[in-house]
Amino acid sequence: MSHPTAPAASVSVSHLTHRWPDGTGLFDGLSLTVPRGRTGLVGTNGTGKSTLLRLLAGELRPTEGSVTVGGNLAHLPQDITLDTELRVDAALGIAERRAALRAIEAGDVREAHFATVGDDWDVEERALATLGSLGLGAVGLDRTVGQLSGGETVLLRLAALLLERPDVLLLDEPTNNLDLFARRRLYDAVDSWRTGILIVVSHDRDLLERVDRIAELRSGAVSWYGGGWSAYQEALATQQEAAGRTLRSAEADVRRRQRELEETRIKVDRRRRHDKKLDDRRKAPRIVAGERKRSAQESGDRLRGLHEDRLAEARERREEAADAVRRDAEIKVSLPRTAVPAGRTVLTVRELSLPYGRLRDGSLQVRGPERIALVGRNGAGKTTLLRTVTGELAPGAGEATVSVPLKFLPQRLDVLDDTLSVAANVARTAPGTTDNEIRSQLARFLFKGARAEQPAGTLSGGERFRAALAATMLAAPAPQLLLLDEPTNNLDVASVRQLASALESYEGALLIASHDLPFLESVAITRWIVLDDELRESDAEEVRALFGYAEPTATGTL
Repeated sequence: MSHPTAPAASVSVSHLTHRWPDGTGLFDGLSLTVPRGRTGLVGTNGTGKSTLLRLLAGELRPTEGSVTVGGNLAHLPQDITLDTELRVDAALGIAERRAALRAIEAGDVREAHFATVGDDWDVEERALATLGSLGLGAVGLDRTVGQLSGGETVLLRLAALLLERPDVLLLDEPTNNLDLFARRRLYDAVDSWRTGILIVVSHDRDLLERVDRIAELRSGAVSWYGGGWSAYQEALATQQEAAGRTLRSAEADVRRRQRELEETRIKVDRRRRHDKKLDDRRKAPRIVAGERKRSAQESGDRLRGLHEDRLAEARERREEAADAVRRDAEIKVSLPRTAVPAGRTVLTVRELSLPYGRLRDGSLQVRGPERIALVGRNGAGKTTLLRTVTGELAPGAGEATVSVPLKFLPQRLDVLDDTLSVAANVARTAPGTTDNEIRSQLARFLFKGARAEQPAGTLSGGERFRAALAATMLAAPAPQLLLLDEPTNNLDVASVRQLASALESYEGALLIASHDLPFLESVAITRWIVLDDELRESDAEEVRALFGYAEPTATGTL
C-alpha cells in the first residue's frame, strides 16, 4: 500500500486482490483510476463497496496488487463512535490550537504556543463556518459530544474531516441516521464540491443525483456511467433491453441447434438402417459390410460431433447473454391474516411524553390498515416513541395502548439469533407453524432450499435484513401493527425495492420512522406525522417543503 507525495487528488488501484482470513475473496485483479470530481459508488449488498473504501483509506491491506492515493485523504465510515465526554473542539481536532491561541491572546508568548498554531490563525473561525455550513451553527465548541444527537454526531465528524482540507474524501453511507434537515445540508455540501476527488457510497437516490458519475461495483469489477442516478438508471435500462434481445436471440439459436442435432441423429440412424438392409439384400461379404459400417459410423460421428459442438457454443453464448441480464428478485408473500378492518382502532396514544426526546404532550389514534410515516429532526424521539409503543420503555407521562398483535423491526436488526438458522429464527417467532409452511414462505423471501439453513450470523447485510423482515412479518400471531425504524439504512437499492415489494402484501397498519422520503412515497403512505414538541399531522408536500426538499442549491462549503 503506498500513499506517496504524488500529484494532489489521485486515486488508482492496480491488479488488486483481497481475501479475508477465512479465504473468502471480494476482488481478484481489480484495476481502476478514479477521475476528479464526484463519484457515486453503488452495488448490491455484499459486493465490497465499504471494503474498497477501507482499502483506499489504508485501513486494510490488499492481499495482492496496490492502491495509490495522492494528496490528503479523509474517510467517513458508516459506523461512527465518538467519546461522549469529548468537547466539540477536541472532536474537531482543534482543541490544542484553540488553547494556544487563547494563551497568546492572554500575553503568553512562549514559542511552543506559536509552533502549535503554525499558520492556522483563523482555525476557530473556519471551524465555526464549517459547522454552520452543515447546520450545526448552534453547536458551540465548548459543548460535549454527549449533548448531540446521532445525526449531529455524523455531521460533526464530517466537519472534522473538512477542516483537514482533504484532496480525497471518502463517504460511506453518510446520510444514514441523518434527519431530513441534515440530509439537505449534506446534499448542499456535495453540490458545492469543486476540487479534488469525492467518492460516496450510498443508497440515497437524492444524494446520488448530485454526483458527476456512477461507478457500479458488480462481480468484482467496476463499470462507469456518466451523470447521476437517473442517468445511470436510463443507461442501465437501455443496456438491459439490449441484453434481453441478445438473450432471446441466443435462446432461439440454442433451440435451432438442438433441432439440427436431433435431425442429424435421425438421418444418421436412418442411413445406417438403410445401408444394413442393402448389405443384407446384396449379401455383401462380411469384410466389405464391416468396412462400409465403420465408414458410415465415422461419418455419422463427425456430423453429430459438428452439431454437438455448435450446440455447445450456442449454450455458452446463451449463458454469457443470461449473465448480462439482471434479475433482481422480488419478495412476494401472502399475508391475509394481517388484515385489519377499516374502522378498528389499532393504536391510541394519549397525552404522551417521552423519557428521551422532545415530545411533551402527544396524542395519536391509528385506525384500520393505515400507513403512517413518522418524520422529524434527529433527537426528536422517533425511535423512543416506537420503543414506548412496544412497551420496551415506560413513558414519562400519558399512555400508549395497542389493540392488536404488534411487531417491531428495530434499526439494529437484533430480532435474530445469530447461532440459529434462518428457518429456526422464523420458527422461534411463529410457534405452531409447520416446517413446510415456514420454508414455503421463506422461499418467497428469497431463502430457498439450503439457504434457509444458513446461520443468521453468516448472512450479508441485505440477507440479514430479509431474514429479520421474514421473522417479523411471518410471526404468530400475525402482526396487525408493524413498526419499522429506519428500515432502509444500509440497504442497497435492490433491497429497498424488495422491502417495498414485501410491504405491498401486508394488510395491517404500518408505522414507519424514516428519513428516506422516496421510500416512504413508494409504500403508499396514507398519513404523515411530524414529531417535534407534539405529534402533528402533515402531508407529503408539506413534509418536503418543511425539510427543505426543493431544487438542489450549491450553497455548501465542502
